[in-house]
Amino acid sequence: MSHTPTAGTGEFDHGPARPSFLDSLSLIAANKKLIIGVTFAASVAAAGVSMLLPNVYTATAQILPPQTQSPTSALLGQISALSGAVGQSLGVKNPNDTYVAMLNSRTVADNLISRFELMKVYDRDFQSDTRKELAMNTSVYSGKDGIISVQVDDEEPKRAAALANGYIEELQKLTQTLAVTEASQRRLFFEKQLDNAKQALANAEVALKGVQEKTGLIQLTGQTEGIIRSAAEIKAQIATKEVMLGSMRTFATANNPDYIRIQQELVGLRAQLKKVEQGLNAGGGDISIPTSKVPEVGLDYVRKVRDVKYNETIFELLAKQFELAKIDEAKQSSLIQVLDTAVEPDRKSRPGRSLIVIMTAVAALVLSIAYVFARAYFSALGADEREKARLDKLKRSLRWK
Repeated sequence: MSHTPTAGTGEFDHGPARPSFLDSLSLIAANKKLIIGVTFAASVAAAGVSMLLPNVYTATAQILPPQTQSPTSALLGQISALSGAVGQSLGVKNPNDTYVAMLNSRTVADNLISRFELMKVYDRDFQSDTRKELAMNTSVYSGKDGIISVQVDDEEPKRAAALANGYIEELQKLTQTLAVTEASQRRLFFEKQLDNAKQALANAEVALKGVQEKTGLIQLTGQTEGIIRSAAEIKAQIATKEVMLGSMRTFATANNPDYIRIQQELVGLRAQLKKVEQGLNAGGGDISIPTSKVPEVGLDYVRKVRDVKYNETIFELLAKQFELAKIDEAKQSSLIQVLDTAVEPDRKSRPGRSLIVIMTAVAALVLSIAYVFARAYFSALGADEREKARLDKLKRSLRWK
């Protein structure tokens, strides 16, 4: 038995039985003015609010990060491609994740905030709030093709492009100071050691000059000078090998063949140095000239000459290692390649005013129809005595006692 809504009220004439499809259409038709009015009013309000929203422009920059893989990491990458589970168990990660994390770092954000005066732009009093605002307006992600994209939203199209390009520039600066790749780590290590050796050589030269000014220039014999130079070179080679071992400890284990080879070379050099020292001063364990062979007044001068030659040799050896590390770093293509620089967008990315109005109209239409059906349903419940009693009982149960 069908139930039709009472004309003008939109209520069903009998109890709360489920209405048919035609009953539902009749109910909607009876309340068409309410439904259309609510939908129209909501659409007008949404259009007015959307007009108040500022235009936001999105600028995008894309980079190709260094594609550096050692043979081991390349093998693990192939295993990871064949089996996702195996890749996860081996801890294989996308190298692009490192550069995405660097772009999202606090260092890059703070540099951009200072560079573009974003605290004034975002009207923030604290650096942390400005950093959060910048993060909300920035999207950095790595695609499956290996390209890293940086998207920046801003109300000014020119500033949006400048910020996107600024991220790339700050990343390039950061990679020059941080050792990201294995070759970069070696280069940075030898660079620090070379600076220390340079300072030590300068100190030795100043000390030698002081002795010369104090005692006068002393001309060493050819044999004495040759022995000093030979011992200094051996000692410098020992120091250089020790530095190389320290560098290898940052990326290699004690079972590495090159690590073992350098250790063996160190043993041979120490034995050779000991032989030179014993031949020089009868086992004194020092490469300074014995007092019986060098005049007392020149002893201090000889030692200073020895220190200068030692530091000269170690500086030259470290300089060669540093240059080799720089070449290896260049071979690994550690430069950030900019695929697409961000350009000033000519169209806004949001807000989508038409979409806002349409979605609001649809939501208002659905809610108004739901309201009409709910009102009709509860009116029908009130007309049925049994259902009305159940409804009153439910209301009493929901009350706080």
